[in-house]
Amino acid sequence: MRVIAKRTLREFWADYPDAMEPLLAWYQEALRANWPNPHAIKEQYRNASIVQGGRVVFNIAGNKYRLVVKIDYSRGNVYIRFIGTHRQYDRIDVETV
Repeated sequence: MRVIAKRTLREFWADYPDAMEPLLAWYQEALRANWPNPHAIKEQYRNASIVQGGRVVFNIAGNKYRLVVKIDYSRGNVYIRFIGTHRQYDRIDVETV
């Protein structure tokens, strides 16, 4: 998969250094992944939440942070839409972010 944009992750871990290692691990796994559909994601990440609008919510750092991505399965693109704490996550509409 192609992940767009890593810069969002870097900016987040600059403020939350403990997120760096888990986010890098997720990023590397996503680059190597071939997710043709939401089912393939659930096979790899059982705790991921599949949401309307092609979005997927990943738990990061033992569920300390939430990562929301939008996936274009046909093109193999993963667009990072949001990364934040649970409190920050609770303030967004995951289907439109």
